[in-house]
Amino acid sequence: MIKTEGITKSFGSLKVLKGIDLTVNDGEIVAIVGPSGAGKTTLLQIIGTLDRPDSGRLFINDTETGTLKEKALSAFRNKNIGFVFQFHQLLPEFTALENVMIPALIAREKRSEAEKKAKELLDFLNLSDRMEHKPAELSGGEKQRVAVARALINDPSVVLADEPSGSLDSKNKQELHALFFRLREATQRTFVIVTHDEKFAADADRIIHIEDGLILDENNEQTL
Repeated sequence: MIKTEGITKSFGSLKVLKGIDLTVNDGEIVAIVGPSGAGKTTLLQIIGTLDRPDSGRLFINDTETGTLKEKALSAFRNKNIGFVFQFHQLLPEFTALENVMIPALIAREKRSEAEKKAKELLDFLNLSDRMEHKPAELSGGEKQRVAVARALINDPSVVLADEPSGSLDSKNKQELHALFFRLREATQRTFVIVTHDEKFAADADRIIHIEDGLILDENNEQTL
């Protein structure tokens, strides 16, 4: 489970998050929506422990992440959280298989075991015939599926995605969205997804509306 309490974040004099209280249950798919500049990506980065809030607390699976020092926090992130970004962020010099293996190798898993798990994930995502291809040789949809496999390699309980279908055409968007739901059904992982895609947001278990650094209630009014 993910829980935030009173999360605030400023950049200079700009207050981006103004007190975010949010709970995401295990196995839930939550879409975070809102206008540009509302604080969606900043919130996702804080939930992902890539950035620390100015104030407030974050709990993931009953661990208060703010109490962890940097080395312990990095290890916690690597084990518990998977990331999918809009532009894949695959390393161009490595094959699809090698890209997927990287988080497992960082976690000091045996190379043979990391390779086995990566191959199983790529097979599950219908990429068995693309394992030895580098990112430049893959389509946009294939790159994003490789990125999903990379996010899953350490068996995280939480997957965070920032506009994961933003660079995809309509067909690949639909396939990626269907994949998230298929993965949830198969693994009961929790997904928190920042998106501008209204159709995907409507299909999610719950929509969180953010505006001007605050979460809106069900009547689209700001909660304080």
